[in-house]
Amino acid sequence: MRVCILMGSPRLNGGTAELCKPFIKHLKQKCVHVDYIELHNKNISPCLGCMQCQNIAHEYGCGQQDDMQFIIESVLQADALVYATPIYSWQATPPTKTVMDRMFGLNKFYGSAPKGSLFTPKTIALIATCGYEPEYGADLLDEVVRRLCKHSGVSYSGMFAVRDGAVGDLMTFQTNEVIFGIQEFADKILNEVERGAI
Repeated sequence: MRVCILMGSPRLNGGTAELCKPFIKHLKQKCVHVDYIELHNKNISPCLGCMQCQNIAHEYGCGQQDDMQFIIESVLQADALVYATPIYSWQATPPTKTVMDRMFGLNKFYGSAPKGSLFTPKTIALIATCGYEPEYGADLLDEVVRRLCKHSGVSYSGMFAVRDGAVGDLMTFQTNEVIFGIQEFADKILNEVERGAI
């Protein structure tokens, strides 16, 4: 089994990265192959809205040549895709949002290519950190990913979100409650993949 994690925080050793550590450790203990991609240091141009991808059948089809090609390859090899991001103004970080926009080419609904989705992960999930309680701070992004999944014909495993403390204080993400919770979330994703494989 293979899980692709797109980590969108510009702080590569910050709270979101810290939250991913027990998640990844638990997956690897289950013999899951993990692709952990830090988006902040990748060259990802914004979507141009040119619609070229909508006229190219059976492949991603984006004409821009940047690190998104590598990211798409990893996503398409994965059984589960996990967005991991802090919340900035009730939305994903700029690199995470840019990746979401650029994945437009995986859905062929607006051009001459045969209609349908090229998404191959069986499920998508969201890991988020935010400055407010998750019900207020992360609910909008949760809905965004939920709708993306529905539109793409992919199962949504849900969101695991933690309210962070002060910037640089990683203790919030190291409590037994958080570690146990993120491990349970990993199991939920794996179970979702297995159900999708039946």
